[in-house]
Amino acid sequence: MPAQNHISKLTLTNFRNYAALTIDLAPGAVVFSGDNGAGKTNLLEAISFLTPGRGLRRAPYADVAREGGDGGFALHARLDGPDGQVEIGTGISGGDTAGEGGRRVRINGASARSAEDMLEWLRVVWLTPAMDALFTGPAADRRRFLDRLVLAIDPGHGQRAIDYEKAMRGRNRLLTESSRDDRWFDAIETQMAETGVAIAAARAEMVRLLAAMIDRLPDTGPFPQADIGLSGELEAEIAVAPAVDVEERFRRTLAEGRERDRAAGRTLDGPHRSDLVVRHRPKAMPAELCSTGEQKALLVGIVLSHARLTGEMSGMTPILLLDEIAAHLDSGRRAALFSILEELNCQAFMTGTDAALFSSLQGRAQFLTVDHGTVGPTEDP
Repeated sequence: MPAQNHISKLTLTNFRNYAALTIDLAPGAVVFSGDNGAGKTNLLEAISFLTPGRGLRRAPYADVAREGGDGGFALHARLDGPDGQVEIGTGISGGDTAGEGGRRVRINGASARSAEDMLEWLRVVWLTPAMDALFTGPAADRRRFLDRLVLAIDPGHGQRAIDYEKAMRGRNRLLTESSRDDRWFDAIETQMAETGVAIAAARAEMVRLLAAMIDRLPDTGPFPQADIGLSGELEAEIAVAPAVDVEERFRRTLAEGRERDRAAGRTLDGPHRSDLVVRHRPKAMPAELCSTGEQKALLVGIVLSHARLTGEMSGMTPILLLDEIAAHLDSGRRAALFSILEELNCQAFMTGTDAALFSSLQGRAQFLTVDHGTVGPTEDP
């Protein structure tokens, strides 16, 4: 079992509704309870900024900074793990535009090269109520979900996605400007082919590894097994042909499709059109046709399997952020979830309006009450 990395201290400055907050945190389960709007999810969002990207809400940094502040925010976390303590700080200054979209990262007091450097010290995985519509919503949401799963075990995936998106925006701009500059198109399409195939290969490998981990779930467990796959031309080709051949075919497809794409005003082929396909294995039913409760159980099972996979692949247990998780599970599934979290040996942050939903964790978790900018110990739930 991988050793546990956990956040032992978290400090927020001008973040959402927190002007200044420092809390000491225990390893294992941490339960934040409080009224709706008190700031529970804001705490999870702060922790989600300890990984590359824009956090679990994907909010613009201007929205994250506290209203009435100077336009900036700062987060600081002390991590305790098998290699000792690590200090990670991140945030933006008011009006700052440097770094990852304006966000700076410091590790042990030294400036990091990029936000990806944080992945050397911790991995963060989350599940939020907004993801309850994952299987019925647009394919873009499922791609984003899958890419975050990939990033947890493949730190280079985020930069590949950024490079592909940048190249595709450049190609789309040429298309809308009716440019006929073949040299520019050739250069951009070559980059799109290289990065696009690398993205497809990383996604395909994640699905293969995650499917094998899901197979280890009990056939009749509280969280049903899911059959997962990818829908996309590149992902299908990468499974049967060398990457260099797939790159060349994709490059030709882009070149031959310029007139069609020019008429559409955008690029119509590539990994930005792929989809994650999920089926409820015991019922042999597409996930999007399952009941809301079944979809939630499927999603929880996938996230827990991915957490186990992340621990095995990276050698460190991920930190889990489970927003309003207990309210959507019956008592049996809640008990099973808590048991699995202990088995995973991970620090798991959970939120809920009623601490009583987590009462079976009494003596095995840290209970904290959130009250509009303050956080303190919870009375016995």
